[in-house]
Amino acid sequence: MTNIIIKKTDELTSKEVIDIMKARVKVFVVEQNCPYQEVDDDDYNAEHVCLLSKNSDDTKYLAAYSRIMDKGDHVTFGRVLVVEEYRKNGYGRELVSATIDEIKQRFPGKPIQIQAQAYLQKFYGSFGFKPISEVYLEDNIPHLDMLMEF
Repeated sequence: MTNIIIKKTDELTSKEVIDIMKARVKVFVVEQNCPYQEVDDDDYNAEHVCLLSKNSDDTKYLAAYSRIMDKGDHVTFGRVLVVEEYRKNGYGRELVSATIDEIKQRFPGKPIQIQAQAYLQKFYGSFGFKPISEVYLEDNIPHLDMLMEF
């Protein structure tokens, strides 16, 4: 069973902040072998989308995560991850759907522009995102910009 919570940075508990940062560093720095400044200034004002999963003793664990940022003329989301032990359960799709729904509710009519890892182009395309750039390297990983307009 999963549960989605969405909080601004200053609403997160210290445990939630640490759980998020641990998961992000594990996926984006350690697993992807990509040393970069993972925690950045966008974290101060982001909205954090957390998909929580319960285990057999009802303890909640962070299973998937993304962050939403208002960039003025568009909204973006990123740092999309599914914790390794929860992959292959459809949590990525559930998380991205919840993230898009939250953006539509909080920022009606604003386009959503993302920097997607290139291998996920079809995944994001299935939600309605269209590529708007060629593939480029970001932190030595192939990415492309994608846009969803309303």
